[in-house]
Amino acid sequence: MTETTSGDGEIDTDFEVGQDNIDGTLGPLGFDIHNPVFVISGLTAVVFVLLTLIFPTQAGAVFLAVRNFAISQLDWLFMIIVNIFVIFCIALIFMPISKVRLGGSDAVPDYSYPAWFAMLFAAGMGIGLLFFGVLEPVYHMNVSGPLGVPRPIAEDGSIIPENVEAARAMGLAATFYHWGLHGWAVYAVMALALALFTYNKGLPFSIRSCFYPILGERVWGWPGHLIDILAVFATLFGLATSLGLGAQQANAGFNFAFGLEISTTAQVVIIILVTAVALISVWRGLDGGVKVLSEINMGIAVLFFLFVLLVGPTLVGLNGFWTGLLAYTVELIPLSSPFGRSDDAYRQDWTAFYWAWWVSWAPFVGMFIARVSRGRTVREFIVCVLLIPSLIIFIWMGVFGGIAIEQILNDPETSLVKANVIDSYSPELSLFGMLNELPFTRAASTIAIFLALVFFVTSSDSGSLVVDTITAGGKIDAPIPQRIFWCIVEGLIAIVLLIGGGLSALQAGVTATGVPFSILMLVMCYTIYKGLRSEPR
Repeated sequence: MTETTSGDGEIDTDFEVGQDNIDGTLGPLGFDIHNPVFVISGLTAVVFVLLTLIFPTQAGAVFLAVRNFAISQLDWLFMIIVNIFVIFCIALIFMPISKVRLGGSDAVPDYSYPAWFAMLFAAGMGIGLLFFGVLEPVYHMNVSGPLGVPRPIAEDGSIIPENVEAARAMGLAATFYHWGLHGWAVYAVMALALALFTYNKGLPFSIRSCFYPILGERVWGWPGHLIDILAVFATLFGLATSLGLGAQQANAGFNFAFGLEISTTAQVVIIILVTAVALISVWRGLDGGVKVLSEINMGIAVLFFLFVLLVGPTLVGLNGFWTGLLAYTVELIPLSSPFGRSDDAYRQDWTAFYWAWWVSWAPFVGMFIARVSRGRTVREFIVCVLLIPSLIIFIWMGVFGGIAIEQILNDPETSLVKANVIDSYSPELSLFGMLNELPFTRAASTIAIFLALVFFVTSSDSGSLVVDTITAGGKIDAPIPQRIFWCIVEGLIAIVLLIGGGLSALQAGVTATGVPFSILMLVMCYTIYKGLRSEPR
């Protein structure tokens, strides 16, 4: 179906935001929910939580089976789709339609560059930097063997000198691949679609609006309901994975610095406490809560990074960034190829899971980026979303990973990073193993724990605002109790996934929702192109 547009590019539709909503009061609390998206999403989430708590063993077996099938049988699908996102974004930059301004030709940005980058980065990345910044470069250097690069540490623990430089470079490049252009292209596609069809086409701020060029007015019926419901669950499970990882790392940090026992119970308590803090931020809203926390978080992250860089081996850290960047540039195409590979441990256990994780976060981060990106041109938007966060991540992981790798190669016998990542695989302890060999270990570890918790909060509160927008029919000012409900549900899902199977359960939720949603996002590329062509430039 072909859409009808007005002279300025807006789509003419009889639909009004909130027309299918049910609003009223329940006791002292007001509500304004979309029927049936909120009802189906909310009830299904509650049932999922209850069943997992009642049957944790059976749930864990199901989660593991789902994860194994998705990453072993559908890895090629994830890789092809995400490659298409990168090519699509790069192509848009050089097209004339990239001159279109989000919000119309007279729109001006709502936020300055520093505030925009801070919110984008804290909500879109967060806990991954701390959890994987040391773990992943070390793991890929000597365990997963991406592209068949030989490992530098022999079975007996001795160093094989001729393998060191190639393995070091590939460990960093393989990490950059998972956190660079490909991942941010996923976010860029979703955010651009939402911003275009909301600000320029005048449609509700909801995932379904992105499919109007294909579905027409049917997008306000059941096809649209199903799209939004799928987006809700992709977001919930993507966030739950991050919250679960954050709880594991915070627990490990408390254990390292203060001796707190590492256990599921401790991690559940951490999730509960952090969710309580997130509730306050959710209650304060985007500008009063999320924006303030994001800027605080970025400030602490910068100070923490500078501490590690300056008190550690500075030149080693900077060399890690440069070595990784060069290797990433050279190996980008081979790492992106889904076929003819023998590195199953890397391609399936890591890459396939990562692309599912990025896709599951796309509704959440995409809606959040769209909300703070009005006034940017399409070219400016894509270039900034792809390059700025990628560069920051490369610097962070190059420094942290480079220092950790050097610690292992200098003294493999006593390195805590080697003991935690390579020997026993305790990923949540990898960062603290690296900090153990730097000055002021206790203070640095305490800052790392605090930073992880604040990243934890910013992800939870931002996600709650986004899910609430979807389930309120595109309204961005729905009653506060609804945001609180979704904040609590996110925490509960993270808790039951930890109880029902730990890391494999967290990964299962991501991959199960990532498969269908990645296909929907592929269709989005067509609707973006079609929508931009009808815009005045």
